[in-house]
Amino acid sequence: MVVRKVRCPQCGEDAIWAPENPWRPFCSERCKQIDLGCWASDSYRIGGAVSDEEAGTPGLDFPDQPTR
Repeated sequence: MVVRKVRCPQCGEDAIWAPENPWRPFCSERCKQIDLGCWASDSYRIGGAVSDEEAGTPGLDFPDQPTR
């Protein structure tokens, strides 16, 4: 069986893409946790405009958007 390797999205090292690697696509639990922390701290963002429907939704906070 051929072992498939992919590049870890966090550190760039080779990561095994198989059930034996519980952290895939990451190479280690550390890289997986660093990536999760970046999402949690808003270091990663998905850009886009806020629709009128979303702008009026309670609980949604869009600090980068001008207030209406």
